Amino acid sequence: MERELILQKRKRLRIALNVIFLALFFLFLSKADDFLDPYFIRILNVSAVYTTMAMAYNLVNGTLGQFMLGPNAFIALGAYTVALLTMPVQKKALAFIIEPLIWPLNSICLPFLPALILAGIIGAIAAYLLGIPSFKLRGDYLAIVTLGFGEIMVVLASNLISITNGALGLKDIPGYVNLYWTWGWAFFTYFFMRWLRTSSYGRAFEAIREDEIAAEAVGIDIKKHKLLALTIAGFFLGVGGGLLASLLGTIDPKLFSFFFTFNLLIIIVLGGLGSFTGSAIAAFIFVLLSEMLRSVESPMNIGPFHIPGIPGMRMVVFSLLLIFMMLYWQRGLMGRKELSWDFIIDRIYPLKGVKDVGSATEA
Repeated sequence: MERELILQKRKRLRIALNVIFLALFFLFLSKADDFLDPYFIRILNVSAVYTTMAMAYNLVNGTLGQFMLGPNAFIALGAYTVALLTMPVQKKALAFIIEPLIWPLNSICLPFLPALILAGIIGAIAAYLLGIPSFKLRGDYLAIVTLGFGEIMVVLASNLISITNGALGLKDIPGYVNLYWTWGWAFFTYFFMRWLRTSSYGRAFEAIREDEIAAEAVGIDIKKHKLLALTIAGFFLGVGGGLLASLLGTIDPKLFSFFFTFNLLIIIVLGGLGSFTGSAIAAFIFVLLSEMLRSVESPMNIGPFHIPGIPGMRMVVFSLLLIFMMLYWQRGLMGRKELSWDFIIDRIYPLKGVKDVGSATEA
């Protein structure tokens, strides 16, 4: 009886601490425009969008343990969906100069939230359809199939001119996104993924990651759970793509090349495969380093030597970082662990030797 009472108090305190943290963080966001310059606010927005996408990607690659290389496809679908649904009709008519935009996209304009939800739904549907044939494969074969799907989406975006405007892309996308939108979705994704991981579905995902044969032997429907994880990931990747389109204001097929997948792969490996907290931390580090490393692509003088600017050197640095991680720090920053309030809770409501099952995975 005493144990149950203590566990209830710990749970209520954990919820209270989460609420206090969120309140303080969003208070910070409300004042950010007053003391942060637009450049750093841009970094915060991009970090939050990458956080949402990285956590969705980590659900499949980390928690489920399936090596998937096609998140750029779902991000592209979400981005084009939001762009086409939120752009004013007049701007669409001016943008599509080679071929006119097809009906009914040429005559509708939706508010941002419904467009964003539709972007997620389209990403989820595409993920489900991809998963039906793809999850008959495993390992490298699954990676190759999903990589091919991502490249197919880039080619389609370049050639379906009456839908995507081809290589010209879409410009003047309404910029609805601000810190509330980006971080609101980032926190929603984080808490949803943490809840999912501690649910029966999350336990099944982890069982599949460890041993598919053993998981199937205890009654886990392997195909069902794989499709579920990929569909959920597709939804949040689509939402992330929609947020990115509204944030950037312009998109084109080249934006969603394999390099986008490579960026997300670096983030989830750096943060730790299976750790959503790690993905959030690594996303901020990645975006910050991307900005700091712009100097390596600019011409520089080192003594009497002149080094010309080499475009793409940032990716070389990140590639070396990924190699270093694979060789010497394979578990990443967090491994499979999550940050929690247990350090505080254990001092207020100690369990007196009774282990609190699940405390390592609850926020």
